[in-house]
Amino acid sequence: MASSDKKRTAIVVGAGVGGVASAARLAKAGYSVTLLEKNSFTGGRCSLIHYEGYRFDQGPSLLLLPKLFKETFHDLDTSLEAEGVQLLKCEPNYNLWFGDGESFELSSDTSVMKREIEKWEGKEGFERYLQWLGEAHRHYEISAREVLHKNFTSIFNLLRPSFLVQLFALHPFESIYSRAAKYFWTERLRRVFTFGSMYMGMSPFDAPGTYSLLQYTELAEGIWYPVGGFHAVIAALVRICERLGVKIRLDTPVSSVLTTPDGRKVTGVQLSSGEQLNADLVLINADLVYAYNNLFPTSTSSSYAKSLQKRAGSCSSISFYWALSKQVPELNTHNIFLADEYRESFDSIFDRQSIPHEPSFYVNVPSRIDPTAAPKGKDSIVVLVPVGHLLNSATPSHPEGDTGATSGVGLKPEQDWESLVTSTRQKILSTIESRTGCASLSPLIIHEELNTPTSWESTFNLDKGSILGLSHSFFNVLAFRPKTKHPEIEGVYFVGASTHPGTGVPIVLAGAKITVEQVLADRGIGAPWSGKGDVVRDQGVVQGKGTNELDRLARRGGLLSDVGIVLLGIVVLASTLVYLNSGLVLSWDPEGKRGWGSGRV
Repeated sequence: MASSDKKRTAIVVGAGVGGVASAARLAKAGYSVTLLEKNSFTGGRCSLIHYEGYRFDQGPSLLLLPKLFKETFHDLDTSLEAEGVQLLKCEPNYNLWFGDGESFELSSDTSVMKREIEKWEGKEGFERYLQWLGEAHRHYEISAREVLHKNFTSIFNLLRPSFLVQLFALHPFESIYSRAAKYFWTERLRRVFTFGSMYMGMSPFDAPGTYSLLQYTELAEGIWYPVGGFHAVIAALVRICERLGVKIRLDTPVSSVLTTPDGRKVTGVQLSSGEQLNADLVLINADLVYAYNNLFPTSTSSSYAKSLQKRAGSCSSISFYWALSKQVPELNTHNIFLADEYRESFDSIFDRQSIPHEPSFYVNVPSRIDPTAAPKGKDSIVVLVPVGHLLNSATPSHPEGDTGATSGVGLKPEQDWESLVTSTRQKILSTIESRTGCASLSPLIIHEELNTPTSWESTFNLDKGSILGLSHSFFNVLAFRPKTKHPEIEGVYFVGASTHPGTGVPIVLAGAKITVEQVLADRGIGAPWSGKGDVVRDQGVVQGKGTNELDRLARRGGLLSDVGIVLLGIVVLASTLVYLNSGLVLSWDPEGKRGWGSGRV
C-alpha cells in the first residue's frame, strides 16, 4: 500500500466525555483511533460509584442543554433513543431551602414560577422575572451560536462582526448577581437566580452575567436525568466508538507525549509501562494544566505550563455518597441549601480557598426519579459541598528531580481535610434535618463513599483538585482560554474543561466537535457530519415563495404595520406643527356649521 493511502492514526489520552466523543468523531472521519485511560472505567468525573444495589453519580447529575447531546449523536448517524438512552424530566427542577424555614420551588412550569415569585415580589415581580428570562434567553442563544460552535484560535476572533455586535448583549463585564439585582428586588430571589454559578465553579459575584444562560436552560428546557445514571450517555458513546473500530485501553496511564528530536512534531506517546505507541496526532483529554506540566518535554512550553498553574482555578468539593436504609421523602431529586451568609460563603471558597463556616451545598437523590439507583424502599444520596481547591499542585513547577509535591520550600501548608470532612459532615446533616424537618439522617447511613480535593486530584489528575478546570472569568474564556491546539508541537490538540469552550458535559461535547473539526481542517479533510440538517427543529419555517400562508412571517399587516404607524405619526405631527404656526383657528357659526377662518372662535 502506498504511504499516501495509509490510514491516518490518532491517540486520544483520557476517556472522559470529551475524549470518548472526540474518539468517536475521529473514527467517523476515517482515523484509526486508540483511546487510552489511566483508570479502570470510562467517563472521568462523569462515572458511577456502586455499592450493593446503590448507585451514585460521581460527578454530574443534571443533564442540561439537551440539544448539544442530541447534536453529538446526530452527527454520528445515531440518536440517544437508538442507543438506548432514556431521559427522564425532573420536576420540579429544585427545592431551595433557606435558613429561616422558607423554601422556593424552581420549575420549568410557568404556573409554578408565577406562584413562587408572586409570593415574594408580587405581580410586578413576575413581570420582572419574564424580563430577566428574556435577557437570559439572549445570553443562551448568542452563546450557542457564537461561542459553543466556533473556535477562538486568536485574539482577532473576538473581532468577528457576528460576535462583536453581540458582545455587550452578553453582559460579560457584569456579574450574574449584579444583573439579577436589576430584575429581582428581594435578596431571597437574587439568591434563587444566581446560585447556578456553582456549575462553573465560580462565585455569582464574580461570574460574568452571560452565565445566566445556565439557569435559563433549566427553566426553558428543563433538567433531565438518564435512566441508569449520567454515565449511560458516555456508555452509549463508548459503544459507538467500538462499532467504529476505536481501540479502548483502560488501566493504561500515559507518562509522556513523544515528539521528533527538535520537539516540533508529535510522534506518539509513551505509557507508564514503558511501551511506546506511534500516531499521526495526539488529542489530550487529560486535565489541561496537568498535561502541560507532566506530559510534555520540559524544554517545550515550560514557561507557559508554569503560568497555567498560576491561573485562577474553579472550586473543588467535598462530596459524600450515602446509602440510606430508608427513604427520606422530604428531599426531592435536586435540592439546594443556601447559606444565610450568602456572599461570605463564596468569599471563603474563592478568595481564601477554604470551606465556609456555613456552606451552601447541593443534595441529589437519584433514586427519587430513577428507582434503579437504590434498592426498593431505600435512597441513594449525593451531597456536593463546594470548597476551595488545594493550595499546591501535586506536580508543582519545580526543577527536574525535586519531588516535593505537598511539602517543601515555598509550598503552602495544606488544610487538614480529614478534620474538615468530619465537621462538614455534621453541619450538612444538621442543616438538612433542621430545614426540611426530616428524621435524623445519621442512623440511616449504612455506607459512605467520599471525594475530597485530594482524591479528585489523585484519581483524575485534576490540578489542585479543581473539579471544573480553570476559572471562567472573562480573561479566562474565549481567545484568552488555553487553545485547542498546542502552540509549538504540531499534531497535538486538546479537549476538555480547561480549553475552549469551557466546562460542563454539554459544553465539552461542543468542544469535542470544535477540536475535531480543527484537526480535520488542518489536514484538508471535510467533516463527515458537515451539511447535516439540524437535529432539533428550532430555526422556524424557511421563508420563500413556496412558504405556506399559515407559516409566512409578518409582524403586522395592512396600514397599521409598524412602518405604517410611524408614518402616520409623522403625518399627524407635521399637520399639527403646520396648524400651530399658521395662525388659523377653527370657528363655528351660530347655526353650528364648521368652517376655517382667522376670526374669533
